[in-house]
Amino acid sequence: MREFNETTPSYTLLDLIKYFLKLGTTGFGGPVALVGYMHRDLVEDKQWISDSDYKEGLALSQLTPGPLAAQLGIYIGFVHFGVLGATLSGLAFILPSFIMVVLLGIAYQAYGGLPWMQAIFYGISAAVIGIIVLSSYKLTIKSISKFEISTIKSNWLLWIFYIATTILTAVTQKEELLLFIALGFIYMIVKAPPEWIKRPKRASLFFLTTAGFSTIELGKLGDLAWFFIKAGAFVFGSGLAIVPFLHTGVVNEHRWLTEHQFVDAVAVAMITPGPVVITVGFIGYLVAGVTGATIAALGVFLPCYLFTVIPAPYFKKYPKTKASKHLLTV
Repeated sequence: MREFNETTPSYTLLDLIKYFLKLGTTGFGGPVALVGYMHRDLVEDKQWISDSDYKEGLALSQLTPGPLAAQLGIYIGFVHFGVLGATLSGLAFILPSFIMVVLLGIAYQAYGGLPWMQAIFYGISAAVIGIIVLSSYKLTIKSISKFEISTIKSNWLLWIFYIATTILTAVTQKEELLLFIALGFIYMIVKAPPEWIKRPKRASLFFLTTAGFSTIELGKLGDLAWFFIKAGAFVFGSGLAIVPFLHTGVVNEHRWLTEHQFVDAVAVAMITPGPVVITVGFIGYLVAGVTGATIAALGVFLPCYLFTVIPAPYFKKYPKTKASKHLLTV
């Protein structure tokens, strides 16, 4: 496949791999912080990536399901080095934290019953709640608007969508994929209607449901793979957005982990660098050892890799249009 950006880069693929290995090893703070580090390091300091390439990658990462920071890292690798760059950048970003959570999983199973081990994890869990709240606040003001009367008025429709989907997600304990897509198109039609669409005087009502997934009896590993593929393919937003989905499936439906074990898994993801969604490696290890950790990680990251690499060559020409900008806003 041709490279996405034909300009000659000022860095090598090895340089980029080294950068993502370092970010995956030392990058703390969750998805918002990680995408901020990439902009600071690669756009502002090193100037390896143009600001427009970065913003297009961020927009694509927000548009497609999967962990935000990992997708952006994959896209950045694709900009100058095509599929090979995307693959190696993604692996370099994910691998360090994956190794860390597997090692922590080994230690957790070996020593988790000891009081000092439990105290460490439950103390971390309290801090995790604060980190999640802060990250959610930052994502809100970045994606919708600041909590100011003037900006709320100018973005009133986005706030209605935000509040409605928040309530729905809290009540149903799951993300309604078709609803998210529909709201994106509704906002696009309201803000930048195509010429062939006549502006109606009254908005139509949309009644949406999502299709359920039938259980496939392929043993524990098969169930594990299918569940995490769904998590990677149908959950939008940052790595934090996947936590409620994982809780519903891992704790309530399959009962692979207890409530305390799941909280510990999230805590492990928060105290380790790299993408927050790497918590799936810890969960997979507790369920089925190293094989389970590998299957869980592949299940979550493979869809986001494909969702990034496949549309990337065609994505560059679309964000410039008015309609697509409003579609990506929701």
